[in-house]
Amino acid sequence: MVLFRRLLWLIVMLAVIGIGVAFGLLRAGLATLDGELSVATGLEKTVSIKRDAHGVPTVRGASRADLAFATGFLHAQDRFFQMDLLRRRAGGELSELFGSAALEADRAARVHRFRARARQALQLLPRSQRKILRAYAEGVNAGLKELTAAPPEYLLLMSRPRPWAVEDGLLTGYAMYLVLQGEALERETALGVLYDVWGPELYAFLAPLGTSWDAPLDGGRMLVPLMPGSDIVDLGVQQASSFLSASQRRPGPGSNAWAVSGVLAESGAAMVANDMHLPLGLPNTWYRLSLVLEEDGAERRVTGVSLPGTPLVVAGSNGKVAWGFTNSYIDLMDLVAIDSIPDYPDAYLTPDGPEPFVRHEETIRIRGVPDEQIIIRETRWGPVIGRDHRGRELALHWVAHEHVPMDLGLLGLERVDDVREGVAVAQRTRIPTQNILLADADGAIAWTLAGPIPRRSPGDTRRPRSWRAGLGWDGWLAPSEIPQIVEPDGGRLWSANARAVSGDAYARLGNGGYYLGARAAQIRDDLRAGEHFAEADMLSIQLDDRALFLQRWRRLFLETMSRLSEAPPAVMEAVQIDSGRAAADSVGYRLVRAFRNAVYERAFAPFAAACVKADPTFDWSAIPQTEGPLWRMVSMRPPHLLNPRFASWRELLSDAAQAVIAAAEAAPQKYTWGAYNTVQIRHPLGRQSALLGAWLNLPPLPLPGDRHMPRVQTPSFGASMRMAVAPGHESEGLFHMPGGQSGHPLSPYYTDGYADWAEGREAPFLPGPARHVLRLRPRHPPGAAPSG
Repeated sequence: MVLFRRLLWLIVMLAVIGIGVAFGLLRAGLATLDGELSVATGLEKTVSIKRDAHGVPTVRGASRADLAFATGFLHAQDRFFQMDLLRRRAGGELSELFGSAALEADRAARVHRFRARARQALQLLPRSQRKILRAYAEGVNAGLKELTAAPPEYLLLMSRPRPWAVEDGLLTGYAMYLVLQGEALERETALGVLYDVWGPELYAFLAPLGTSWDAPLDGGRMLVPLMPGSDIVDLGVQQASSFLSASQRRPGPGSNAWAVSGVLAESGAAMVANDMHLPLGLPNTWYRLSLVLEEDGAERRVTGVSLPGTPLVVAGSNGKVAWGFTNSYIDLMDLVAIDSIPDYPDAYLTPDGPEPFVRHEETIRIRGVPDEQIIIRETRWGPVIGRDHRGRELALHWVAHEHVPMDLGLLGLERVDDVREGVAVAQRTRIPTQNILLADADGAIAWTLAGPIPRRSPGDTRRPRSWRAGLGWDGWLAPSEIPQIVEPDGGRLWSANARAVSGDAYARLGNGGYYLGARAAQIRDDLRAGEHFAEADMLSIQLDDRALFLQRWRRLFLETMSRLSEAPPAVMEAVQIDSGRAAADSVGYRLVRAFRNAVYERAFAPFAAACVKADPTFDWSAIPQTEGPLWRMVSMRPPHLLNPRFASWRELLSDAAQAVIAAAEAAPQKYTWGAYNTVQIRHPLGRQSALLGAWLNLPPLPLPGDRHMPRVQTPSFGASMRMAVAPGHESEGLFHMPGGQSGHPLSPYYTDGYADWAEGREAPFLPGPARHVLRLRPRHPPGAAPSG
């Protein structure tokens, strides 16, 4: 018995020691906050890094390259695992870290050969930009080396971090191409199936280019396609048993941004507000910082958000001009149907005759198992990515595959003095093409597009077509051809991923799956309702969760329930007293939203089912702008477009209402919007294990907001940042981020700022007083005089 107690005591002590050692190893991966470090390469003069109470750094240096070095150092110390995943995702190199579980993702990414393209693009950049990328990479590797232990994710994975290569700064940008434009591939495939199955008239009706919700900056209207008559399609002759439910579209990457001129702003300077919508996780997408360049006896400061993996301030203010972005959704990708040559599988037909495929062999390294070799076949238009429902091979022609789709042109925004200069910089830069909203200290505002824009062939380019007859792209739009609006009448500009322009300008940009304009229209109307704006007013619009989009559906739901003899009074009352907001405690909002979705599923099911029959991979959620045809059908109630499961449109609506009522009655106390819209912000490793999740993830939290309103919020998607700032008045600016600066779960900055973001509390844009000071000094060879 004594021996057993001693053995048990020994086991407990060993466990405690083991936990202590593990905890010590984890803490050794925390960033260095104070002191002075000497670095061997990459730094010309001393750089100071002052962090405030939230870990937000202010970096001072004597050259932009030194600031890039320090930015890389900070990113590596706080966020290396995040930036490692970004470059690996783009390069198709996740399997090297995670094994066979990541193999499918790597195979899909390798088709793009982004690492090879990043190396080629690097050589084409101006020498000044290559110098910045090199300094950044040296800073990353210095920051990684200064950690006493590897970041905790590598300890958990029993792996070692791989050094940062210079081209990885561009590879991170390619990862954002996948995030911001990757869904276009699925959309164009789905539109091709829809066209072939239902014909041009129904295709035009079910996938319109716009709707009555559109709120373009130029006020132009889009012609609404005609509703096809019964001579085109009559669902009544179809077999109802073949119908399936139509899925709802998932939220894609988006954003809100708007600007008001100095005439409307309390400070007299113009103002920009921006909240970029992305998948939510820990660490957050963005890393806050303020860079101060001291040269020629003067200083220039730029404050905003950076993307770990790149040395750029992506959105923010330089004291004279502020800027923000939204995803453009112009047409930047085409699927090209390849004309094959019978009996000659190694060649295809082009406008110039037969041409051989170019073959590239790629090696995917897989942890724990032998490497895999894959062959990528490329055409003159791009890589072969698969076959369509007709058996044709498809090539992907994408801006991201062209020469230099990524550069450091955004560096120019750090030095512009007014919005006209900012527009010129934006139109020359190479990033995944975005709407950019700018405001300057003199009160002017502007909108244009930043990123490459192809000069396209005419016609419908939203679905796969053969380019054998000479269709395609003819170079790039020159800056003079890119639409822009500078100092508009009314002093207001807005952008929310919907169509921005009309007429010839729209034709030049194309339609890459614009979002429904309901969110843009609500922002526009919010701006028009105000006469003077302060930063708090900008935040109020960002938090606007009024459900204007659903008001007509609310009326239809009440009308439908009034005809139901069994409609529960409690459900009717919940809808009648609904506040009209996507509030977390609202039962009425969830009921109305569920009713709209139930009608959606029943109305579109016949069309979706026929497409699935033609192509089992078809996804109705990829069809854009479906709210337009849906509302027209339930309003006009054409018998020939009625799902044959139902004898009338009234029956379809009643069936949808009864389904919603049944779901609500099954759990009446839990049927609030927040019970569904419970936000779960997770670490990548916290998604894989409940034990790790308890340590790495944030607690679930019911939140207001939804998709078709300014406060975009779903359980895993929403505002990755919020800012409102007037250049020259940054001290009054506001900022939110759903997570802290550090990616280390033991850091006090891991979740810092989350409460402000969730509750919508005002928080400052600028870093606060310094709590920690770190100096990086260059290590000079013997006999050399120190600098700085």
